[in-house]
Amino acid sequence: MGNYYCMMAGSPELEMNVKHMECTLPEFKQQCEEALSYADKKLMFYFFLRYDCENIVKLLRNPEAEVDELGNFTREQYRDLLTSAREMNFNVHRYPSFMSEFARNYSYNKDVEGYFPEDAMLASYLEYASKCPNKMMSKWYKLIRDINNILTAMIARKNGWNVADYIQGDTEVNEMIRTNSSRDFDLSLEYDYVKDLMKIVDEEDPVQKERYIDAFKWVWLDEQTFFNPFSIEAVFAYLCKLEMLQRWERLDPEQGKATFERIIDELRGEARVPAEFKV
Repeated sequence: MGNYYCMMAGSPELEMNVKHMECTLPEFKQQCEEALSYADKKLMFYFFLRYDCENIVKLLRNPEAEVDELGNFTREQYRDLLTSAREMNFNVHRYPSFMSEFARNYSYNKDVEGYFPEDAMLASYLEYASKCPNKMMSKWYKLIRDINNILTAMIARKNGWNVADYIQGDTEVNEMIRTNSSRDFDLSLEYDYVKDLMKIVDEEDPVQKERYIDAFKWVWLDEQTFFNPFSIEAVFAYLCKLEMLQRWERLDPEQGKATFERIIDELRGEARVPAEFKV
C-alpha cells in the first residue's frame, strides 16, 4: 500500500466550519486516479461502487435517467449489464454479481408491497463491500451496515411494526435483533454506540438524526487514521468526509455545520467507538 504524503498534504483540510469547499468529490476522485497505485485504485472501487448501484436503480426505473458520473462504470456499461441481466447472461468478471442479480430480479420485486429497491440494493452493496481486502475499509462498511440495521429495527419497534420484516442480511447483529425482545436487543452489552442510537431514534427532527449519525462516522474515521495521515486509509477517510460535507452543504450550509461541529466535539470527548471496529 502506498504512502500519499504529497497528495494528502496538498489537500484542503476538511473541517465543519468551512463555508465553501475548496475540493469537490469529483476533483478528489480525479486525484485518486492520477496518484494511487493500481492496488489502491482497486480498493477505491468499493467506495465509488455505491454510485453505480444508485445509477442501476435509476436506470431500471427510467432508462433515460441521468446517471452520476462518480460511479466506476459508464452508461454504456450499465446498458450492457441490464441487457445481460434480462438475457440471463451474467459475466461475473465484468461486474459484481450482486448487481446483475438485482437487475434480473427487479421486475419480479418492484411491485411487491414493502419492497424498496434503494434499500435492497444498499444492503447488497454493503454486504459486498464488507469483504473489501483492506481491514479498515472492511470494518467501515460493516459498521455502516450494522448502524443502518440497528436504527431500522429501533424505528420499526417504536412504530409497532414487525422488526424482522425490515432487517436484511444474516449477520450476528441481525440475529440478535430478530431474536431479542429487549429495547436495545441486548446489543448495548457489546456495542457501546447502541445507547447513542437509541437517543437518535427518539429525536423528532430527521435532519438532526442524520447529523448525529454522520458525526459518529466522522469521529470513527478520525480515530482510524490518526497515526497514519498519509496512508490509503487516510485517502479513503478523506473521501468519506468529503462526501458528508458536500451533502450537508447542499442541505443547510450554516446551521448544519454548526450543529455538526458541536456533536463531533461531544463524541470526541466521550470516545465511544466499539472495540470490534478498532483496527
